Amino acid sequence: MSQLFFTASQIISGSGAASAALPELLKLGKRPLVVSGPRVSATPAAQTYLFQLKEAGLDCSLFTGISGEPDSQMVLLGCQAYRLNRCDFVLGLGGGSALDAAKAIALLVRQPVRLADLAGQTVRLERVPLAALPTTAGTGSEVTQFTVITDLDTQVKMLLKGPAFMPDLAICDPDFSLDLPTAVTCYSGLDALTHALEAYTSRKAQPLSDALALDAVSRLFQGLPAALQHPGDPELRASLLTAATEAGMAINNASVTLIHGMSRPLGALFHVPHGLSNAMLLPLGLSYAWPGAPQRFAALSRAAGLAESRTDDCQACEALMEGLRELNRLCAIPGPAAYGLDRQTFMAVKEKMARDALASGSPAQTIRPVDQAAILQIYDQLWLHE
Repeated sequence: MSQLFFTASQIISGSGAASAALPELLKLGKRPLVVSGPRVSATPAAQTYLFQLKEAGLDCSLFTGISGEPDSQMVLLGCQAYRLNRCDFVLGLGGGSALDAAKAIALLVRQPVRLADLAGQTVRLERVPLAALPTTAGTGSEVTQFTVITDLDTQVKMLLKGPAFMPDLAICDPDFSLDLPTAVTCYSGLDALTHALEAYTSRKAQPLSDALALDAVSRLFQGLPAALQHPGDPELRASLLTAATEAGMAINNASVTLIHGMSRPLGALFHVPHGLSNAMLLPLGLSYAWPGAPQRFAALSRAAGLAESRTDDCQACEALMEGLRELNRLCAIPGPAAYGLDRQTFMAVKEKMARDALASGSPAQTIRPVDQAAILQIYDQLWLHE
């Protein structure tokens, strides 16, 4: 059976990639709207790059309105900035929030549509040129056809997809992640790991996505603990960014599954950062899923270095679950109560969260069938594993 595999038109990666990409950016336009956040845009690396962009002949306008996970209002303000400054392309500079917002802005400044009306469709509408430079090793948004925007009217995190959201140029430069705070390193790394694990065990998995997912799992299980010990090591940062990009390409072609479906409502209703909500759910969600395909999860365990080739598949699966719990402990991932969520409030909206999770379509790609009762049970278990 034939299968489609696609990603960004161009990927420039490695230390110094941002400078090497300047000629390609000039082909996209002359007046970029640089979409970022207040923290990232103030870093020395970002300030230096903004100067390089101007020295190269690009008349940049900086929009720093992505102060958290992107919502519909942030996107509309970004569109206003684009039009006010007469920009001709969009450059996302930051973590997944900035890149996702940049994708939505690049579409809406060209198309008179509401993002909410695009949910559930494969969006192929024309947009303005788009480049993405991630400053974290997490979402892989620079190489995916997805963007996640919270609709403030419905408090739903909308998963939007289609070629319209695929960047023309991905710039993967690990130099921008050398000074990441520990928490950001952990949350983004565990987000990338979730992508790789879910892509490999998705119903849409294919040989090309499998190869990328397995390598990403190996890099992340080895590299994330090492990066916590040696945060400024450029080789470790480069490996983590490679893993995040690999995992992004994997989910772009194989999809995410149960964990992402369940984590989005945590972000929409309780503003839990995306990587953290994934990490909270990771051991429980995969413990539910692995009986659907023990051999696939066992392969992941072996790629992670948690089981040997001769280890029984079910034992390898259990070793993977324990490895995930240990990685969460190492990264100081809190449970919902420790993070500050109110249990009564959570339980009052858990049925809405379960409905929203199923409506996103992601749980349907889980290798083991998932229904609302299963999702509600995992949400309940989340509070029992504090």
